[in-house]
Amino acid sequence: MSDHFPARACDTHCHVFGPAARFPYDPQRTYTPEDAPREALFALHERLGIDRAVIVQPACHGFDNAVTLDAIAGAPGRYRGIALVPADVDAGMLAKLDAGGMRGVRFNFVPHLSAPPSIEAFRHIAGLIAPLGWHVVLHVSAGDLPGLARYLDGLPVPVVIDHMARIDVAGGVGQDAFATLLDFARDPNVWIKISGGDRASQTGAPYRDVIPSALAIVRAAPDRTLWGTDWPHPNVRGPVPDDAVLVELLHEMLPDAAQLRTVLVDNPERLYGFATRPVVAPILA
Repeated sequence: MSDHFPARACDTHCHVFGPAARFPYDPQRTYTPEDAPREALFALHERLGIDRAVIVQPACHGFDNAVTLDAIAGAPGRYRGIALVPADVDAGMLAKLDAGGMRGVRFNFVPHLSAPPSIEAFRHIAGLIAPLGWHVVLHVSAGDLPGLARYLDGLPVPVVIDHMARIDVAGGVGQDAFATLLDFARDPNVWIKISGGDRASQTGAPYRDVIPSALAIVRAAPDRTLWGTDWPHPNVRGPVPDDAVLVELLHEMLPDAAQLRTVLVDNPERLYGFATRPVVAPILA
């Protein structure tokens, strides 16, 4: 499937799990996945023809980012990561994560993963990561959107909203939650991933009912839209989606080659610094 993507295309949302024998799961986790090690992720990207990726630290591994750092190290120059960090993280730890290829911090607002962060902790961490050129990543649902403005007002770093805010597409692009998301999309500091179409769909594979939502986001923020597979699709309802089907869905969302290149190549290069910020220390000791 290599002809499906332009050179340097980036999957900006994927995960690695375990293997648990080497990278134990967090004792406080709310779910236990099957192992999905870096070798399986690399094989997926090879099969799909994806050259670059951003690995998002999964909640089941908690604040021990070793599993993600190890995967970044396994694909020199091609992968970056998004970390999970505790409220008391310090600048020294963040510098080590930065050297290992991390480029942002994810905050979970969805209740099945963790409690939302306090505004104080959120803004404190944002201040610490600003000198590194990092950004914050928000895993939110539709009900969280009205309260986000107080977190984001005057924030000194870019903001990425995952999975189109997990808004149920059955309500259409005119629903209040989606109108709020588009308001965020028009903010030059906010980026949005048109990923997780399988989660938002009400019709099932091939998930075409999510196309109007994705197109509305691309129209609102063409230079701040990202895409990812969400492999290996943790906590999905129903059958695990076929990544090849998600690739075909992306091409239906973005049939124009120039637009596809903007979302898959140009936007990730700017946000994650693939061309300008090499990884200098492959693993966190």
